[in-house]
Amino acid sequence: MKARGLFVTGTDTGVGKTRVAVALIHALRAQGLRVAAMKPVSAGNAPGGLNEDVVALLQAANVAATVRDVNPYAFDNPIAPHIAAQQAGVRIELTVIAEAYARLAAAADVVVVEGAGGWRVPLNEREDMADLAQRLGLPVVLVVGLRLGCLNHALLTAESIAHRQLPWVGWVGNHVDPAMACQAENVAALYARLPGPCLGVQAYLLQGVSSADTLQWLTLPEEFSIY
Repeated sequence: MKARGLFVTGTDTGVGKTRVAVALIHALRAQGLRVAAMKPVSAGNAPGGLNEDVVALLQAANVAATVRDVNPYAFDNPIAPHIAAQQAGVRIELTVIAEAYARLAAAADVVVVEGAGGWRVPLNEREDMADLAQRLGLPVVLVVGLRLGCLNHALLTAESIAHRQLPWVGWVGNHVDPAMACQAENVAALYARLPGPCLGVQAYLLQGVSSADTLQWLTLPEEFSIY
């Protein structure tokens, strides 16, 4: 059975998960698929509006969906989700997210789910983003923010994903620091040490992702590229 979704996680916050999620959506749409997007938890909404990551995902997807399903939990303060939820008097419930995901999956061929922060970011008093990925049972794409410290973060995250026995799709390198020393050597170390495959390495970008750019550097996971 082919996977009906992807879970995009990262080595940290600010590593380009949304850019990679949008790129995956563009590439999947190019295969003729109906693609829904989901950001289960967002923190840091625009005043009176939506979180910028949610807006980017909504614009990329080609399946109509309610914002409530795309982004079940939205908080104003750009802080850790469980703290933002506590301040808002809300508890983040995995069941609520799973039900929203099921509605999206019923209308789409593929759902691209973008996590918040890194792999082990807490969601409530005992559950975290890894628990959510496990609950949804989706194969994982790891976004590695290419900057000093990325090797340790990437290897620890990959180890934790394996410990959860979740399907590993591959990793994407995203240049977030144009001044990073020894960029090529760091990428080579990731190729050698991560379980692979590498779906692509994205150059440093000042602006958003276009569908044309995506097709130049991103390789879709094998189970999606045969449609």
